[in-house]
Amino acid sequence: MPTGSTAQIAGVVLASLLVIGFGVAMSVHFGRKAKTAQDWLSAGESLPLVVVIITQFATATGGGVLIAHVGIGYRSGWSVFAYEGCVLVGFLGLMLIAKWLRQQRFTTVPDVVTRLFGRHRMVTAIAALAALVVPFGWLATQFVAFAQLFGRLTGMPDAALIVVIMLASLLFVLPGGMTSVAWTDFVFGILMIVLSLGVAAYAVDLAGGWRQITETVPRQLWGWGGFTAAGGEQLWLWIAAIVPGTLTNQLYYQRVFATKKVSDARRGLAMSGLTMLIGGVYAGCIGLAVHSLNPGLTNEEDAAGWLLTRLPSWLVVVFGAFLVSTIVSTTGAALQSVVANLTRDVYHNIVGGEHDERRTVRLSRTITVAVSLLAAVLAIVFPKALTWLVATYAYSAAALAAPIFLGYLLHRRRRLTPATAIASMIAGVAGCAAAQLADTTVPYAVYGIAASAAVLLALAMLAPADRDQTPHAGVRS
Repeated sequence: MPTGSTAQIAGVVLASLLVIGFGVAMSVHFGRKAKTAQDWLSAGESLPLVVVIITQFATATGGGVLIAHVGIGYRSGWSVFAYEGCVLVGFLGLMLIAKWLRQQRFTTVPDVVTRLFGRHRMVTAIAALAALVVPFGWLATQFVAFAQLFGRLTGMPDAALIVVIMLASLLFVLPGGMTSVAWTDFVFGILMIVLSLGVAAYAVDLAGGWRQITETVPRQLWGWGGFTAAGGEQLWLWIAAIVPGTLTNQLYYQRVFATKKVSDARRGLAMSGLTMLIGGVYAGCIGLAVHSLNPGLTNEEDAAGWLLTRLPSWLVVVFGAFLVSTIVSTTGAALQSVVANLTRDVYHNIVGGEHDERRTVRLSRTITVAVSLLAAVLAIVFPKALTWLVATYAYSAAALAAPIFLGYLLHRRRRLTPATAIASMIAGVAGCAAAQLADTTVPYAVYGIAASAAVLLALAMLAPADRDQTPHAGVRS
């Protein structure tokens, strides 16, 4: 059943359509700048620093912050900052190789792996699969998050809402690929920052102010102890799962690749990481406010949806626009990232398709539609929001973390071969799968990364030292 009045629902729908329409208009406008396939796949290395900072924030802030992170704030108070801090740590880790990444003029994560270990179709195939599962998981997750939030508000069936957000995502990506996605993310990111802080402030006021929250919510959630209220085991689990996932997430790499100036690559990541703390303010304040108003929720992930039922009509409309801008920014970025892998890595580097500019853009648009349809179908059939994200993060990190970072450290000292990369990535996936089947307490990504690193180091140490090693330019079969 819908929780809003007919007028309220109409207002939300109208605001959502206006946001989507505005976004589509921007996408078309900026898409005109995408003259080449490189513009479509990586924005032609044209993004100013401020755009990179905000588009990283907009990309990372999606259904997780809207649903799961508010739930963390409800259950564990300021511990939500520990979660956001894990993303910040991941960004700081990426800063170590950011300048090199930008200098190499990569397009996708598999480009990084093949640059370090040499070209080989199997290397590209495994790296591409590992790179695209995360944005594809994000895509399906955001579809589910949108359906959950708007379904509660409007009473519309989840399937219909998933189709709506799928079409909106298509309209954001199709005009110009990465170029249109980045610039629309920039505008929506600014809107998201303003609205998230505004909604958080209103939620605190709705709960009777901060003093009322401190009187009704246990001190261990809102005091200094709130930063560790989730418990040591949970904090460790977040560190072990989120940091490696951030370090290997292709969406973040793409924005480093697209930075206009090489010198801005590191600064963009550092400042983007700090903007993620805004998500902690939003989720923590709303979580604590809802806890004060209704401490008896059986499922903390219902906190954001419950707040919707207590907001005045005008703010529900504003909040609806905020939800749409937040989710569609992430879905657009995730969709474009998957398409970049399929076009650049699968079609060009594995299949050996021709590098014709018009054909590449046309193929990319066709793949965009196909990927959107697949994600929508899977989101309808498997609507459990967080399952996608946890599983895809783990296997991607297990396969890619050691080859990227250990490979970077060793590539000037040891002869790194495609066989080493293949063995390392397969070991990572196998170690991850074994730990998952064993139902380990420690996130299974950790076991996968350890296995991948052990195999890579063993094979690299057996190889002769080669300080002047240059990866092979040809494609080996």
